[in-house]
Amino acid sequence: MSFADLHRPGDPFLLPNAWDFASGAILARQGFRAIATTSLGVAIAAGLPDGQGVAREETARVASRLRRLPVYLTVDLEQGFSDDPESVAEFVAGLGVEGVNLEDGLDDPDLLCRKIRAVKRAAPAVFVNARTDTYWLGRPSLVDTRRRLDAYVEAGADGVFVPGLQDPATIESLVGERPLNILLARDGLSLRQLAELGVARVSTGSLLFRMALGTLQRWAAGEADAAEPPSYAEVDALTRGAIEAPGE
Repeated sequence: MSFADLHRPGDPFLLPNAWDFASGAILARQGFRAIATTSLGVAIAAGLPDGQGVAREETARVASRLRRLPVYLTVDLEQGFSDDPESVAEFVAGLGVEGVNLEDGLDDPDLLCRKIRAVKRAAPAVFVNARTDTYWLGRPSLVDTRRRLDAYVEAGADGVFVPGLQDPATIESLVGERPLNILLARDGLSLRQLAELGVARVSTGSLLFRMALGTLQRWAAGEADAAEPPSYAEVDALTRGAIEAPGE
């Protein structure tokens, strides 16, 4: 089974987002066949702002470490860390991963289309998940969202992503030619509900990273936390053992 094969409309797989080797290794040991990176987690952990295109090198470093794990890996590239489609394509081709996530930031959709086409020329086997920020950045328009997603699919995107969208009727109307990815929300639709709407992939985004920070914040504030941390030996063991290819 390939990474693309995991995308089954109506039977979505849960894609957890890691931010470093340890978080990825824990997820791999729990049996997840694929993991993603979270741009917020990767950037903030390195002392950099998210969404500003400044975490290119740190993203490459984290990806190179996570590639050691026996899982499929897809990497969040914000807007590709460049406005030059060929530069984005060269970066993607050099990552050696199964998938990437590219967002439009509400820019002219033609720019993301050119990036998608360049990436698919340079790395045709890489699963390109094209994200529109219409609902994430406060411009929720079904007409604009569909126009952008249709353009990205026409450009060669393998999947489409609409973070921030939780309205069932709108989600159902966007399920179409390419697998639809929806962001998991703690107070939003459940995995089962998203499956019934025809969603193919559900991402945790920055949720796990923020939950980890929440545990630290509660401890620093002197609040009791019922979660039992892993032992030193358990954490140390995350880098030990054989590294196998996905599916082996």
